[in-house]
Amino acid sequence: MTASLTMFNIDAPRWDQSTFMGRLKHFFNITDPRTLLVSEHELDRAKALVQSCRAGMVPPGTSQEQLFYAKKLYDSAFHPDSGEKMNLIGRMSFQVPGGMAITGFMLQFYRTVPAVVFWQWVNQSFNAIVNYTNRNAASPISVKQIGIAYVTATSTALATAVGLNLYTKRAPSLVARWVPFAAVAAANCVNIPLMRQQELINGITVTDENDNRLGESRRAAVKGITQVVISRVTMAAPGMILLPIIMEKLEKYPFMKKIQVLHAPLQIILVGGFLVFMVPFACALFPQRSSIALSHLEPDLRVSVVAQHGDKVPHVYFNKGL
Repeated sequence: MTASLTMFNIDAPRWDQSTFMGRLKHFFNITDPRTLLVSEHELDRAKALVQSCRAGMVPPGTSQEQLFYAKKLYDSAFHPDSGEKMNLIGRMSFQVPGGMAITGFMLQFYRTVPAVVFWQWVNQSFNAIVNYTNRNAASPISVKQIGIAYVTATSTALATAVGLNLYTKRAPSLVARWVPFAAVAAANCVNIPLMRQQELINGITVTDENDNRLGESRRAAVKGITQVVISRVTMAAPGMILLPIIMEKLEKYPFMKKIQVLHAPLQIILVGGFLVFMVPFACALFPQRSSIALSHLEPDLRVSVVAQHGDKVPHVYFNKGL
């Protein structure tokens, strides 16, 4: 068994990434919140095992399942481009516990302006950490640019939330409950492109199907960032749209009026139920290794690729980020 594992390709996807179901299984695997409980030492051991396998030196007695588990830990905690360990809050496996707490409080405390301001600020701070952690590592961003992205996204969220909160004072209560989602969606449309602005300015690395570098493309960056924005909004949508409807109906019952102190914990738990499925679902909407047709690239890059490879490269590939 061990001898055969020396030829085991640990970077080959366990599930077919060209299909949605294959990607869904993959992201259920690496967004598993239980990986947050794994010690730093075990994460480092997993990385060492992955690197050993890549070098064709699998330790004697290692099983295939151990390699799969090591790769799961590696994918959950280490950046796919740089190989550096990501901060815990920024990992996609933290989206369920982190997102359920923040979203639950946003949905519960939506009536007063101070509460709206505070929880939108907390949410945008969390999003900024996640976006920075999952950026394309080949496109560094300065502290100043990070600050501008954070302030702009937070301001957008606050302006949207506070503005709509005041505008919906006379609207049905359900409409007011949907204000946090509108603010989150608006902020995502600003936060992610600004946090990854270097990719839009300088482009991101595109390769052929064998990972040979072909150049930098801004159009590929636009496609990747657009997909990430759609994924993030989709991730939040069911919980922030359906849960207010559920709570609106539940709060009409007498027993719910008697346990108002438990409304926030209840919403946190329900949001968690949505996110357990929506985090991997949203991440799986688009392939991690995205592609773009050669004909859609910038003219100068297209000419360069054709000059070097002729018509052998109809599509180029890039990491879209998360």
